[in-house]
Amino acid sequence: MTEATGPRILIVDDEAAQMKALCVTLRDSGYETTGFESARAALDQIEAGRFDLLLSDLMMPEMDGITLLQSALRKDPGLVGIIMTGEGTITTAVSAMKSGALDYILKPFKLSVILPVLERALAVRRLRLENARLERQVRDRTVELEATNKELEAFSYSVSHDLRAPLRHIDGFAELLDRMAGPSLNEQSRKHLQRILDSVKQMNALIEDLLNLSRTSRAEMHRTSVDLQEIVDVIIRELGPEMEGRNIVWKKNPLPRVMGDPALLKLVLSNLLMNAIKYSRPRNPAEIEIGGKEETQEMVIFVRDNGVGFDMQFADKLFGAFQRFHSKDEFEGTGIGLANVRRIIARHGGRTWAQSKVNEGATFYFSLPH
Repeated sequence: MTEATGPRILIVDDEAAQMKALCVTLRDSGYETTGFESARAALDQIEAGRFDLLLSDLMMPEMDGITLLQSALRKDPGLVGIIMTGEGTITTAVSAMKSGALDYILKPFKLSVILPVLERALAVRRLRLENARLERQVRDRTVELEATNKELEAFSYSVSHDLRAPLRHIDGFAELLDRMAGPSLNEQSRKHLQRILDSVKQMNALIEDLLNLSRTSRAEMHRTSVDLQEIVDVIIRELGPEMEGRNIVWKKNPLPRVMGDPALLKLVLSNLLMNAIKYSRPRNPAEIEIGGKEETQEMVIFVRDNGVGFDMQFADKLFGAFQRFHSKDEFEGTGIGLANVRRIIARHGGRTWAQSKVNEGATFYFSLPH
């Protein structure tokens, strides 16, 4: 065997003269050729990656070409097989194709016919190798993602236990100090103590939102038919304490049934409705509208308010984690809610976006595919 100068072809034909002639002819055309008269001897030489193509005669005494090709593919699934036959019947071609052959060529050979067949076969070989490489990458990436998910679970455990424990101590001792020494503290000291208590509450809220963000990315989805109208009614009842003393005008348009995870979609609508209630706080009356419209390939749901709005030049950052357009002194929050909304809707195959003008309210949209 000479040093490799081109694609590697294994040629198997029990007619020695024909096999040797084909080896020489294809070698002159830039291929590296290895020939065998015996199918069993050829099969012993096959190992993954050694040859690119297998050219095998169909009718051979100890093992026919179809059996040889099937055995060869078990050793090297990336190998591309071509059957050589003198019969030229459709039955022969169909049998060869069913066995895994890409093509067949007829004897006596013509170089002008063989070379295009070999080029097609090599193109298929390259595609197979590329597909195999991509499959390996997907498997490797899956392993990495599984490892990352385990790390996220460990992080969530750490957040929920290790970080909350010292916060509970701070909160407990600060409240104890407030009860025992609060009346004797001067005004400035009481303010400091209250800031400690407020900061603990804020940190607890941030931890809870981070855990929710982690859960929404990993939680198993249970798709079913969801009545969005019923979910909105439930959320509004649950948000009663948030609306106490407020003058809010609700405009509830008919909402459709959609396919999705009920718990996750409730979280989406809860976030959007809580935002509408919060950012319309300066308005009297506050106006909040919920509705939906059917598009060609998706259902679009919106939540609109007449609140403080935001500058659209920052709209691309709106759904990112920890993004806030207003100070904490104006509006409470951690900047996690809309990030949760985007992740959940993305998992449903939908989109999220918003439109607004400063001091003219905002409209938040999400879509769900039909």
